[in-house]
Amino acid sequence: HVQLVESGGGSVQAGGSLRLSCAVSGYIQRYYCMAWFRQTPGKAREGIAAIDSDGRISYAHSVVGRFTISQDNAKNTLYLQMTRLKPEDTAMYYCASDPGLTIPTMSRDWRAPVYKFWGQGTQVTVSS
Repeated sequence: HVQLVESGGGSVQAGGSLRLSCAVSGYIQRYYCMAWFRQTPGKAREGIAAIDSDGRISYAHSVVGRFTISQDNAKNTLYLQMTRLKPEDTAMYYCASDPGLTIPTMSRDWRAPVYKFWGQGTQVTVSS
């Protein structure tokens, strides 16, 4: 079992930056894929960035060039550095984990919100 706890959300003006963290605890397998999702009320959860145990990274088009996903294995922490934030980035942000899978071995698109473990979310609000 894996526990995920996000932090770092808050309110920021457009053009600003935030860094989200996701602390990972529990049994961590050799192979895994971790991702950041976001969701606004009434909309589907959107996958925005993923990283796997082999260091492969993938981004959704909406955040390419503005967001950076990274991981610190020594601290068991996943990060999402968000820059040049826009009002449309306002959402609840979640980290997710799929143990035993990497991006190329998934039988689905990594952006599909069907990961095994989820955090509780952290709110990001961007004002214009």
